[in-house]
Amino acid sequence: MLVMASGGLGIYEVARKSFPDSEVWTTLGYHFHHVSWLGCAFWDLIQPSFMFMVGVAMAYSYAARAAHGQSYGRMLGHAIYRSIVLVLLGIFLRSGGGTQTNYTFMDVVSQIGLGYTFLFLLWNRPRWVQGVAAALILVGYWGWFAAYPLPPDDFDYKSVGVGTEWPHLTGFAAHWDKGTNAAANFDVWFLNQFSRAKPFAYEGSGYPTLNFIPSLATMIFGLMTGELLRGPRSKSAKFWILAGSGLAALLVGKLLDVAGICPIVKIIWTPSWAIFSTGWTLWMLAGFYGVIDIAGLRRWSFPFLVVGMNSIVMYVMYGLLRNWFNTRLKIHFGQELYHQVADGLHLGAAYVPIVEHVLVLFAMWLVCLWLYRQRIFVRI
Repeated sequence: MLVMASGGLGIYEVARKSFPDSEVWTTLGYHFHHVSWLGCAFWDLIQPSFMFMVGVAMAYSYAARAAHGQSYGRMLGHAIYRSIVLVLLGIFLRSGGGTQTNYTFMDVVSQIGLGYTFLFLLWNRPRWVQGVAAALILVGYWGWFAAYPLPPDDFDYKSVGVGTEWPHLTGFAAHWDKGTNAAANFDVWFLNQFSRAKPFAYEGSGYPTLNFIPSLATMIFGLMTGELLRGPRSKSAKFWILAGSGLAALLVGKLLDVAGICPIVKIIWTPSWAIFSTGWTLWMLAGFYGVIDIAGLRRWSFPFLVVGMNSIVMYVMYGLLRNWFNTRLKIHFGQELYHQVADGLHLGAAYVPIVEHVLVLFAMWLVCLWLYRQRIFVRI
């Protein structure tokens, strides 16, 4: 959440505008910006990590509720309530256009909400049931895309927002091309069921509503991991299971891609992406688990704890108030604030976007710190 709210720390902007010929900055810029279609950058791992951790958190939260005597029916009702609130929150944050609402369900919290109740139904089930459910989701979703007919040779790609310079996927992989895949065509029907300023024809990035289906598998993997961490195995055994499972997921996801079975595309959450990104998430979790739970090095993580305890607050602030924080900082500290700080740190004007993003992020973090000290935690 902290990385997401940083807006990439302005690194992509600095790399693109000020250092286009620098190999180091080009690499940094690549990893602090979403890839257009194929592949994976660091920035692409934020959403799958977030959704994975929803599953991990569920393993703990509902076990705690059960330990406090809550019935299964009451917990199911809470899961349904949480699903509805998350979906509506995502609609509120993302849907809009001019003076009329253009409904969309593509915000990450809406995506979590759409799958959350289904995830709860797998909570406290045998591990093999959860694994089979995730496999059926991914195989079924892959099969739907693979069976969906390809566009004709004379198809007008501009009608789905794809320019002539777009590097189309070819052969079998064309079933996962931008704008003409099964999920994109579903949205042309589905989103036009809602009142809109103008008929929906395509989504610019290619992100579809139905991503919540394969990303539900990501949350299931998180649920299985959370139950592993809650379990009786030793800490070292848990660490090596996380690391080994991460390696296996990376290899399987990449193999599906290079073998031509399913390309790795985050935007449409291909099954290979769900597996591949889970591998990276497991490795990141293994790293944090090793440092914090095994080595006992905890104090450095306090800035992350402050945000984690009010992650919804940080997410909403980033979605609605980032520009407000930016404006307030310049009003109260001067319109040249970011340039002055950059000069004070002996940085050139090229680094001003980084200074801006860091200071705005720090201002939002201070809000979370105040809430933390007041013991105010916003939960759904």
